[in-house]
Amino acid sequence: MRPHTLDEYVGQKHLVGEGAILRKMIDAGRVSSFILWGPPGVGKTTLAQIIAHKLETPFYTLSAVTSGVKDVRDVIDRAKNNRFFSTASPILFIDEIHRFNKSQQDSLLGAVERGDVTLIGATTENPSFEVIRPLLSRCQLYVLKSLEKDDLLELLHRAIKEDVELKNRNIVLKETNAILRYSGGDARKLLNILELVVEAAGTDEVEITDDIVVARLQQSPLAYDKDGEMHYDIISAFIKSIRGSDPDAALYWMARMIEGGEDPKFIARRLVISAAEDIGLANPNALLLANAAFDAVNKLGWPEGRIPLAEAAVYLATSPKSNSAYLGIDAALSVVRQTGNLPVPLHLRNAPTELMKQLGYSDGYKYSHDFPGNFVVQQFMPDDLQNTRLWHAQHSPSEEKQYQWMLKCWGERYKD
Repeated sequence: MRPHTLDEYVGQKHLVGEGAILRKMIDAGRVSSFILWGPPGVGKTTLAQIIAHKLETPFYTLSAVTSGVKDVRDVIDRAKNNRFFSTASPILFIDEIHRFNKSQQDSLLGAVERGDVTLIGATTENPSFEVIRPLLSRCQLYVLKSLEKDDLLELLHRAIKEDVELKNRNIVLKETNAILRYSGGDARKLLNILELVVEAAGTDEVEITDDIVVARLQQSPLAYDKDGEMHYDIISAFIKSIRGSDPDAALYWMARMIEGGEDPKFIARRLVISAAEDIGLANPNALLLANAAFDAVNKLGWPEGRIPLAEAAVYLATSPKSNSAYLGIDAALSVVRQTGNLPVPLHLRNAPTELMKQLGYSDGYKYSHDFPGNFVVQQFMPDDLQNTRLWHAQHSPSEEKQYQWMLKCWGERYKD
């Protein structure tokens, strides 16, 4: 069922639809190195193969799970020897590139820089954390999205009509909610569930309903790949349990992820995000502890890494909650997008030269530490945004102290 052309490719219209950036490069026949970041089963490998076929260039593939530095260098040497001056660079596709260590990624730099190969990397993890900066700077980054309901339905109908085995059966899609929900935007998972349900029927007459799908998956809970534990649903339940101050549920969902073979760094990153987003100023130590747990996991690995992760999860779940900083920065971003590049008031500008001083730069600025309590009222916002409120305290015990200080400093401006 793997598509061979962009017209057959399902999803990712923002990248390969008509007029989209990646589609334009492919149609022009010149593709630079890039990394595809997205969840499993959304077409990263397929897209790389389609590009190689379209450009009629040699295609080499490596798995970061099984390949070492020597394998990388061998492939690069073969690619250089097979390249002709008039053709595009051979494509080197590296699946799960986030699993390459620093030395393995370093071995790619020269070939990518010289154009000996066009690197296409695929990863389910945030490249900012997992790909070294020099390599990331030499590649474009394209984000792939989970497949939408319409995409999954298109795949489902195509499989039933075109698959060499399935098209010989009389398959009736009576209900699709369950099969779409359990696939979680993952095409591979969708087709595996379809195969499981059809094979379990035992006849050529197959009716697919929500109840049948649920029953089959309960009988074979690991039938659809390593992430059959509904990866994204479980991490969502984990974070919501922390946000909802339920340490027991947080530990349960963490245990589900650990038993399912989840990457410990993925769990640790989610804890850091939760500490900043959900606990925030109500307990600033939460971010410090979550970050310390992330460092500890990197040093310890499994199985000991479960202990600092559990410590952080319980601490976050039992902490008071505030998302005032999260809401504040989103409000600030909204204002910036609406108002554009408002000028910095003259008294806040730096004045390193005599000309700038003559123009009034820094004139009238009051140095806070020269005043009682290290505070003096003055304007810090652009002229058009004077007295605009972006941060609103949520009055947890810790945050209340900060709010009272703001009231003392600014008076009416900070009265809710």
